[in-house]
Amino acid sequence: MRFGLFIPQGWRFDLTDVEPADHWKTMLSLLHYADNAAAGEAVPGGPFAWESVWVYDHFHTTPVHSTEATHEAWTLMAAFAAASQRVRLGQMCTCMSYREPTYLAKVAATVDHVSGGRVEMGIGGGWYEHEWRAYGYGFPSAGERLRALDEGVQIMASMWRTGSSGTFEGQRYQVDGALCYPQPLQQLPVGADGADVPSIPLWIAGGGEKKTLRIAAQHAQYTNFDGSPEGFAHKSEVLAQHCKDVGRDFDEITRSANYNVVIGENQAEIDDRLAWIDAHYRKHTPEHAEGQIESWRSGPLVGTPEQITETLQGLKDQGLGYTITYFPNAAADRDQIELFQRQVIPELQD
Repeated sequence: MRFGLFIPQGWRFDLTDVEPADHWKTMLSLLHYADNAAAGEAVPGGPFAWESVWVYDHFHTTPVHSTEATHEAWTLMAAFAAASQRVRLGQMCTCMSYREPTYLAKVAATVDHVSGGRVEMGIGGGWYEHEWRAYGYGFPSAGERLRALDEGVQIMASMWRTGSSGTFEGQRYQVDGALCYPQPLQQLPVGADGADVPSIPLWIAGGGEKKTLRIAAQHAQYTNFDGSPEGFAHKSEVLAQHCKDVGRDFDEITRSANYNVVIGENQAEIDDRLAWIDAHYRKHTPEHAEGQIESWRSGPLVGTPEQITETLQGLKDQGLGYTITYFPNAAADRDQIELFQRQVIPELQD
């Protein structure tokens, strides 16, 4: 199993206790921590690697919009690329309709060069209605948003692999000869004959069973969907059937999931950390606090290192290949990150 780490960027009210002038310093410090771990260097908690760091592609805070800062994802990708050496860089996930796919392909290819070939392209249809309308995108139907996703990944893949979009006449996008030079540094075996060609790994995010998982079966190197044991098993079955239908080898796709992690050496520590989450959300989003707190308490990765390892081992046995973790209060307190890194990751890493 491989592991990624979300960097607090404000979207989840996770920079509220940091002075605005210190936001970048806080994010950069955690990036460097993960980058050193990716190199196998001795960092607090042990030398076990985080393979990647991640941010969200959102403009306003959730579960309610506010004037608290939310730092923009692709700006951070470029900054992270220049400020790190080893750790891979992703967003979970970029909203296809927030940027034209031609422009997004160009941005991602440029960041891939800045990073030395470390970009992961998480991509999805988008869902945050308030944000869509606030930024003037309207809010198309789910079908329209997924049509944009389907057409957009085809355009991006063409631009990365051949340097040009070619002529594409879709229902959502029409492009003719948009160029993408430089092409990505990364080489993936996605050519027509299985040969390596310039490309960036595509993570198709979302568990929609009729369309999203079919798009994933056609185009993804990675998926990202429900990480509960029951949900993961079901979505995996649906993805496998889509792969069969489109003639894709199911084992070519690495399945991933995102998790809120609350970890402690014992129940008292776990309770203290849940109490912090309770107080945090009651302070910043009192009208949504109950739902947020329940979501944290009922998550699959709440427990001691032994309990969390057991849960993840069961998911690994079901085919989970990549775990992306989000820790509360990571901006100020790395104790939980270090405990997870020290006692969970070594038990599960391939």
